[in-house]
Amino acid sequence: MNVADLLTDSFGRVAAGIPAVLEGLDETQLGLRVDGEANSIAWLVWHLTRVQDHHVADAFGGNQIWTSEGWAERFGLDLPVEDTGYGHGPAEVAAVRASGQLLAGYHAVVAERTLSLVGGLVDDDLDRVVDERWDPPVTLGVRLVSVIDDDTKHLGQAELVRGLLPG
Repeated sequence: MNVADLLTDSFGRVAAGIPAVLEGLDETQLGLRVDGEANSIAWLVWHLTRVQDHHVADAFGGNQIWTSEGWAERFGLDLPVEDTGYGHGPAEVAAVRASGQLLAGYHAVVAERTLSLVGGLVDDDLDRVVDERWDPPVTLGVRLVSVIDDDTKHLGQAELVRGLLPG
């Protein structure tokens, strides 16, 4: 297994889990917050997708699909267009309402782009610095592992919330 295979497998597992966590749920169920303030499935899937979109676009020097392909308008959220969900409190979490079809569609497009980009990587690519605002500077490898970590944590949280839904 090479680095491209490893990253493709990792991001592919997240992409495969998204439809399953959304399947058969309506917008009310997707927006349910188990304690009134917890993250909803809709917020978790939207956030993990926004972070992946933002970070992958930045790391590879491209545009975010959220803005460049009209997904921000399709969602119509009452949030700043550049928002990814970092630092959201209860009010911002509540503002993320969407259908499963919309959430799955956005994630599918982001995942497709991500898989296309990581599928061509070689070991040396991972050492390229993509963010100098940190000490030490962040490499492509560190950034991609961070996105995978964030994605898998939030997908697992969404799966937990789904398991707690009534009915």
